[in-house]
Amino acid sequence: MATLARPRPAVLKITPAAISRLLELMAKQEGIGLRVGVKNGGCAGMEYTMEWAKEQGKFDEVVEQDGAKVLIDSKAVMFLLGTEMDFQSSTLKSGFVFNNPNQISACGCGESVQLVAATQ
Repeated sequence: MATLARPRPAVLKITPAAISRLLELMAKQEGIGLRVGVKNGGCAGMEYTMEWAKEQGKFDEVVEQDGAKVLIDSKAVMFLLGTEMDFQSSTLKSGFVFNNPNQISACGCGESVQLVAATQ
């Protein structure tokens, strides 16, 4: 009897605003998509990282949505599970925002976060 594999949930969901901005940026950049990760740093302990990916890493998790492509560094997957990537713009600033259920706090300047690994 064959066992059906349960579909894996996407590590990251991308909002329409973020897709629109990613497509604009991808049209101007050389590369295959945006690589997202996390690193140790900042006053809260961790920081999100973003860079243009020239190629897909062997263990990268790939999220493709409506033509936008985000590659997630394998070391960041457990910290990003269930995260929504949005793009917000206001009079004073604009940028990508991560609505992450694994975030337990953030520093006052908004540049670093405290994350825990997902337990799913």
